[in-house]
Amino acid sequence: MPAPHSLSGVVAALFAFVSWGLLPIYWKSLADVAPVEILCHRLVWSLVAAGAALVAMGRLGEARRVLSRRRDVLLMASCGLLLGVNWLLFIQAVNSGHVVEASLGYFINPLVNMVLGALFFRERLSRLQAMAVALAVIGVGISVAAHGRLPWIALALAGTFGVYGLLRKLMRVESLPGLFFETAVLGVPAGFYLWGLWQEGRGAFLHLGQATDALLLCAGVVTAAPLLAFAFAARRLRLTSLGILQYIAPTCMFLLGVLAYGEPFDSARAATFGCIWAGVAVYTVDAVLTLRRIPGGRA
Repeated sequence: MPAPHSLSGVVAALFAFVSWGLLPIYWKSLADVAPVEILCHRLVWSLVAAGAALVAMGRLGEARRVLSRRRDVLLMASCGLLLGVNWLLFIQAVNSGHVVEASLGYFINPLVNMVLGALFFRERLSRLQAMAVALAVIGVGISVAAHGRLPWIALALAGTFGVYGLLRKLMRVESLPGLFFETAVLGVPAGFYLWGLWQEGRGAFLHLGQATDALLLCAGVVTAAPLLAFAFAARRLRLTSLGILQYIAPTCMFLLGVLAYGEPFDSARAATFGCIWAGVAVYTVDAVLTLRRIPGGRA
């Protein structure tokens, strides 16, 4: 079992979260393609990329051994479904002009990790952590009061990815074979769907230009690289440490949404984000204090 804190885990997490933070730029460039079709390409080419890596690294035997553990197989299947839902929600949010709300979901996500850690790993909530959760709840309440609806995109993104991280931590599976089987869950039916579109002449691939074709083909690489890094980090860092580093991704998304894409940021959204950011700040202070009490102060 990897050490609970490691420099390699921190580096991997930084790479993953910066990559995810800039991902809206990639999906925006595919705005002419239906979100479901983008998702299918993302699944298929991620599966191909993970499979090729397993072969190149001589780890097919490791992947086969995973299949002998029923518990891990069930966990990987659940992770695959969660990833599919999360990816589709995110692509839809980005290409329908909701990058800011998507960023809100990933600001909430570390707090979701904290609650899940308390529920499933008996990581007791401190007073500061409880305060952070309360501030997040208040922020969501302000959004509901101002707009008459739950920020469901944000909550769904935070919930699906939070549970994915939890299940990933419960698995005894390394990142690469895990990614292969997780993407296979939906990647195989996605391949048949794309084949059907191609036969009917309705798919974007080979019909919207070489630039679009290249972006769809590379969807596997831009997906697999940060996801492998995250899975690697999740098994080597505490959920608390992941929670701190995860703020990088939504910060990038938020800045893209407001500054690059001109999405609205009215007073109600400012109040909602203010509460969430206050909760994030409180949680960060608590997490830093916790890390300082660890021998050597390692993250």
